[in-house]
Amino acid sequence: MLFEDRFDAGRVMASKLGEFSGRNDVVVLALPRGGVPVGYEVAQALRAPFDVFVVRKLGTPGQEELAMGALASGGVTVLNREVIQALGIPRQTINAVVAREERELERREREYRGQRPAASVRGRTAIVVDDGLATGSSMRVAAKALRKEAAAEIVVAVPVASPSTCSAFELEVDKVVCATTPEPFSAVGQWYRNFSQTTDEEVRDLLARSASASVLRAA
Repeated sequence: MLFEDRFDAGRVMASKLGEFSGRNDVVVLALPRGGVPVGYEVAQALRAPFDVFVVRKLGTPGQEELAMGALASGGVTVLNREVIQALGIPRQTINAVVAREERELERREREYRGQRPAASVRGRTAIVVDDGLATGSSMRVAAKALRKEAAAEIVVAVPVASPSTCSAFELEVDKVVCATTPEPFSAVGQWYRNFSQTTDEEVRDLLARSASASVLRAA
């Protein structure tokens, strides 16, 4: 399956989440930035509240693309002990990276949401959306943070994922919906015709549009 873009992927995902449509206990959360167009389409189709759930990768010093862990809203941190031990990364270095990414996480939350309060997940079903899963480190820390925030049910929903990652999440959350699990799997972007970067402005616009739609539905 090849998606046209993230909006197309979101519409496909929405078609696989029909059991959650119209329920007043559901909230859709997207991992920014790439997950936001996908999550927007899902939330619109399900007529559910929509928000971002900010997660920051903790990059290894000198190899920023190699994650030694991740940080999520609410101050939850997950560390990859294997990477840390293999590279001999000292605690003070880890603390410095965590502090830097905490500042960036807070900045992004203000940037995206403005004065709107974060969506509450307590006692609700949280559908967590991204544009795909490779290692799943960002989604993993998001799920852990949502458990801490007392979500009643956590559903991971992604258009594409490696088969092993999708299977692994079935042991970590309440439900996993992966639209396609191709093998071999090398990168999320290869399953999109258009995988251009989602901008901060697009994130703000989609959140604002969703908030306006929610107000209209409630009126």
